[in-house]
Amino acid sequence: MKFENILEEIDGCGWFQVLIVTLLCVPRVILPCHFLLNNFIAAVPSHHCDLSALDDGGLFGNLTQEQRLTVSVPVQEDGTPSSCKMFPEPQFQLLSNSNDSDLATVPCQNGWAYDNSTFKSTMATEWDLVCDRKGMNKATATIFFVGVMIGAIAFGTLTDKFGRKPMLLVSYTISMVFGFASAFSNSYTMFGVMRFFTGFGLTGISIISTVLSLEWVDIKHRALIGITGSMAWSFGNMMLAGIAYQVNDWRMLMIAVSAPLGLAIITWWWLPESARWLIANGKVERAHLYLEKCARFNNRKDFTSKIKLEHLSDVVGMDNHNKTYSYLDLVRTPKMRRLALITGIVWYGVASTYYGISLNITGFGLNVYLTHFIYSAIEVPAKMVVYFCLDTIGRKHCQAGTLLLTGTCIAINIFVPKGQWHVRTIVAVLGKGLSEASFTTVILYTAELYPTVVRQNGLGYNNFMARLGVSLAPLIILLEDVWKPLPEVIICCVSILSGLVAFLLPETHNARLPETIEDIEQTKKRSPIFVSPLEKTEVLLKSQKNNELDQ
Repeated sequence: MKFENILEEIDGCGWFQVLIVTLLCVPRVILPCHFLLNNFIAAVPSHHCDLSALDDGGLFGNLTQEQRLTVSVPVQEDGTPSSCKMFPEPQFQLLSNSNDSDLATVPCQNGWAYDNSTFKSTMATEWDLVCDRKGMNKATATIFFVGVMIGAIAFGTLTDKFGRKPMLLVSYTISMVFGFASAFSNSYTMFGVMRFFTGFGLTGISIISTVLSLEWVDIKHRALIGITGSMAWSFGNMMLAGIAYQVNDWRMLMIAVSAPLGLAIITWWWLPESARWLIANGKVERAHLYLEKCARFNNRKDFTSKIKLEHLSDVVGMDNHNKTYSYLDLVRTPKMRRLALITGIVWYGVASTYYGISLNITGFGLNVYLTHFIYSAIEVPAKMVVYFCLDTIGRKHCQAGTLLLTGTCIAINIFVPKGQWHVRTIVAVLGKGLSEASFTTVILYTAELYPTVVRQNGLGYNNFMARLGVSLAPLIILLEDVWKPLPEVIICCVSILSGLVAFLLPETHNARLPETIEDIEQTKKRSPIFVSPLEKTEVLLKSQKNNELDQ
């Protein structure tokens, strides 16, 4: 007997599963609001050196603001005032259109003046994270994703050891506490620490919610549930643009996107534990209790008469119940080792590409809010297309194809001139949609590839690899100072390489979820996906015989 046989009896995609996905939508909506929050809280508005100290009441004080800039700040190649340089003294001769190219300049002496028409306040404007300190501004995203990366490893281990539901509550609590604390940070260092732990907690929500929803669903509905759950990310992403537009103070914005986690904590009480995990860890009594609840909820009230408590132990061999699994089990055996290596490369490529595009939303001739909304909105049709492709061409070809096409879009934009921003925007939006399609696919695909006993460890490891790529993405964008197209070239190469590597993965379309490492190594004969009527009769006869022997 396999868990899929039990799901057939209790309805593997009924109202019980709908309830699980619905309850997990609240925290999933919050995830993009934090993961892409740096587009707004770390935004750098137009700025120039602060000239207020030069106003001594003399001639300078009688000049207009435009004239003050002319005599105090050099002009860049594009004709705009320099953001980081000023003249040591006012150059009044420039009012007569003299050339300033030969004049000496110095770094800003008295701070900066910012254009607050778009953002009332950001980290960059509050702590002057511009010019020589702009790397510190980008580093805030890296610090957050390092927390996500470490959290993936921690929650991967703890969730396989203590269960999905308890660790989900821990991740909710950590995320909310440190999310609020970040808003009250009084220094850059304190903010970095708070964001690190916020990311640490949020990664638990990300990986646990995915696994918990998929482990309750039958084979033929896994893609539907996976895509439906991921839609919450897209809607949350679109909401972020609207929330940031209305709340343009970075501290209040952090409070606004963290507050809904309180609702997530309330909804946690109605979530079930994973019956797969309970059975795999020998907790068959609790598993039977949840399975009965699922059967009643889905109007399959004859479940108890068909599946006895003592037979649930047959779903996973009893020799696995007392065994503790760790990340080392991902590399102990040859096929698991190969699987871990390939999925790690693919996850690194998927995440690097997605966030490399998502965290660089300037330069397309549109304001930051509209660009972010368009980038988010394209994810919805992309996921709808992915849903049909997953069951048509399979997981493997969908994963590889989306990555290769994303890399192609990035490559095209490298050669499109900056002046043709209409073309660049269309190609970039298409690439963003494809990158989201690859991310949606890899989450579902990976959950199907790893066995139940190490599934959370597998997702934890792969999330670690993904966040490693994401942590480097903001720093890669800084390489544009070396050569303008260099970040795009790097992201393009990573996307294409990981797409080619994805072809090495096995197909999981219409395959049952593996329960043990032996299922991956194929030292046990795996049961068929669909059971014929004759085989069902044999199973029932064997069950009745066992019942008679037990009595």
